[in-house]
Amino acid sequence: MSAVLKPKSSKPVRERVGRDEWQMRVDLAACYQLAALYKWTDLIYTHFSARVPGTEDFLINAYGLMFDEITASNLVRIDARGKVIDDPLDLGYNEAGFVIHGCVHEARPEVNCVIHTHTRAGVAVSAMKCGLLPISQHAMRVQQQCTYHDYEGIALDMGERARMAHDLGKTSKVMILRNHGLLTLGETVREAFELMYYLDCACQIQVDAMAGGADNVLLMPQGAAATATEQFERADRPSAHKDWPALLRLLERRGIDYAG
Repeated sequence: MSAVLKPKSSKPVRERVGRDEWQMRVDLAACYQLAALYKWTDLIYTHFSARVPGTEDFLINAYGLMFDEITASNLVRIDARGKVIDDPLDLGYNEAGFVIHGCVHEARPEVNCVIHTHTRAGVAVSAMKCGLLPISQHAMRVQQQCTYHDYEGIALDMGERARMAHDLGKTSKVMILRNHGLLTLGETVREAFELMYYLDCACQIQVDAMAGGADNVLLMPQGAAATATEQFERADRPSAHKDWPALLRLLERRGIDYAG
């Protein structure tokens, strides 16, 4: 017999939140559903978050939902201290999610979305001494801004927040958590998703390439690598406004109700 998830309030979430918060909920829920399609999931673990516009609060997944169950209406809103503001299903949230996401949102107020994953390829590269290598075009979207944070155990220690924020730095939007997984940041949900897409693809490519032996892996020439990074970061890059609508159409074609 399957469990039925019932909201604890009879008033729909959409009717009790502002327009800007609702739009952020829709985008973040779409991001979770896309992650399910791209197989970035780890049972009910890992977490994505998005800042509620104009506040220090942020949205995060209810603890116990698979990513393909997440919708705009069942995301949990918590404040900068981890206090629950709105929990539609009364499931709470993953404490490790607050340690990681609360840290980033506090340290980087310009960031509005944070994505954290434990994909096989991401964890594999996080365990490589060499880190992410400049061996693919995908890697050049992220490699030159990637920072690293050493493993300290499951992220339940509030004291780790300061060390993680220090290792992330003031400008990087990509971090590899050693022996743990991947982290990307964005001023929008779309930006954080794109960075994670390239980062995870780059990790998959590196794992595949190194299966033939590290000595057989060809590093990009430094100049070409720098050029590719600059091309990805140019201000007028068309994908910055074309890819997200296309991804939403992908969900809609599959009948996925992320905005419910």
